[in-house]
Amino acid sequence: MGLLSDPNRREALSRIVTRLNTPLCIICYLIGLGWFLGLAFHPFTLRAYISENSMGSTMVEEQFVSGDRALSYAREFAAHKKATGGSPVSWLERTMRGLGLEVYTQSFVRTLPFPDEATERYMVKGTNVYGILRAPRTASTESLVLSVPCSEGQNNNQAVGLLLALASYFRGQIYWAKDIIFLVNEHDLIGMEAWLEGYHDVNVTEIKSSVMMGRAGAIQAAVSLELNSDVITSFDVVVEGLNGQLPNLDMVNLFHAFCQKSTLLCTIQGKLQRSDYDTFQGYVHNLQTMLLMVLKQGSGRPQGDHGLFLRYHIEAITLRGVNSFRQYKYDLNVVGKTIEGMYRKLNNLSERLHQSYFFYLLPSLSRFVSIGIYMPAIGFLILILILRISFDPSSSKPGFLSLATPVVICHATGLSLYYLPTLSQEMATDHFPVSESEAVVLISIAIYVAGLALPHNTHRALTGAASDQGWMTLKLISLLYLAVQLGCIALINFSLGFILALTIVPVAAIVQPTGPKFLHATLLVLVTPAITLLGSIFLYRELIEYPVTVLECWQIFLQAIAGGMLDHYLYGSLLFPFISFFVYPCWLQLWNVVFWK
Repeated sequence: MGLLSDPNRREALSRIVTRLNTPLCIICYLIGLGWFLGLAFHPFTLRAYISENSMGSTMVEEQFVSGDRALSYAREFAAHKKATGGSPVSWLERTMRGLGLEVYTQSFVRTLPFPDEATERYMVKGTNVYGILRAPRTASTESLVLSVPCSEGQNNNQAVGLLLALASYFRGQIYWAKDIIFLVNEHDLIGMEAWLEGYHDVNVTEIKSSVMMGRAGAIQAAVSLELNSDVITSFDVVVEGLNGQLPNLDMVNLFHAFCQKSTLLCTIQGKLQRSDYDTFQGYVHNLQTMLLMVLKQGSGRPQGDHGLFLRYHIEAITLRGVNSFRQYKYDLNVVGKTIEGMYRKLNNLSERLHQSYFFYLLPSLSRFVSIGIYMPAIGFLILILILRISFDPSSSKPGFLSLATPVVICHATGLSLYYLPTLSQEMATDHFPVSESEAVVLISIAIYVAGLALPHNTHRALTGAASDQGWMTLKLISLLYLAVQLGCIALINFSLGFILALTIVPVAAIVQPTGPKFLHATLLVLVTPAITLLGSIFLYRELIEYPVTVLECWQIFLQAIAGGMLDHYLYGSLLFPFISFFVYPCWLQLWNVVFWK
């Protein structure tokens, strides 16, 4: 504090920062990037452990042996689903009642803001079916959820069969201290959102649903099960939720512990854990796993039905069964025992999961990176913006209109990017041979590109002359604005903040109207959020070892734009409004700086 309170020392520090500003910025960028790359290195990671005492031991004797019964239920479910052309509601009700559950249904309907061509649907109608197993030893104050999405075709039939077999087995046990809800939700995420809104008596996404007639206690934890085969070779744990939320790490550690107990292979991001973590190959493997998590979390999209539970402070994960070429196969008896053991441990909870981490990165299932270790990576990148602000002080105050006009125009363009595509889709389809979904995407791209042609010289018309102080002040405002954005979003979704900071910060620090203007403009275009999304798609497909051509990547890019907008309107994803209202206008302000005359 003495360094900053002493005027002489403060002035000396200012001179050092000014004289060495560029080297300091380069060093900060390299440290930030190197710090992130080092997060997958073993000394930077912590050993995973279960923090909750009531779940600290897996010494329970699982007795589930109804694998054949689960397969029988799965075949019956598949036959009735094929006959009805959708979820066999009546059969599910009848079967659950026969198992001794309290059975309820919830019908829902959702009209999409524009057709979803990826799933070929516009108005979604469906019915959720759920059965409640009341706890025999306590009042209905707390509950657990086991959910299975009723997917189209032959997907997830085995998961429904296992759910019913587990319900039958659980019904015969007397040790349950929490209600257990067995849910079969139709239309995946939309059905799950309708059920959660109905259960908590809220309406945040304009889904119209019937009144929820039956409820259990407050939900403490949930597991969403996806299973498409009679046997599996491994389970993939999915953790990324809506807007980058993650479940309490104890949920992941608990399932991993039971998989180890039953020798069931468990993966994260589809990758098995390596034992040679201290070798270069092991480091690269962990880095790839962590990068996949960063890209998925940065998208803000829930990667499974569990992702919507997190909004309601319900810890949840999705378990995805995989049947690959591996030699060892596990039947539904082993899978059922693993899930049984997990629910018996969750049944012991005396309070909500809170002792373990909610903010973390996973380079593997046995190691994790906590928030205190990974936040310096983005901190060093944001420090570059602070250094540039101290390097480019504005000694005089430019006219208010010369600054307010480009700022207002840039944000008005961001508002147009958010509102106009959905409002003008009908007009576009009347005048052009495109579908409504294509019209929305093309209008978004048109508005985005039109921002490059904004009237960058309005300050001259309003003030009568250009000013160096004008562009310097506008750049300082933009850098400060960007630093605040990145700092705030990194606290909510570190991955999104880091991806944006890694790309846009170095270019934002160097752009100015003097010097090689074409180079500055090119660099600024290369770090625009749209190009960042395109590059992320390329990187993701390379990491999952499923590379795409330029044309295929462009098609995925267009689908990602439509998907991001639908995620916002259907589930409340914040990525689309965050880009429209904050990141894109800030980028446009920097674009104005480059073309300031």
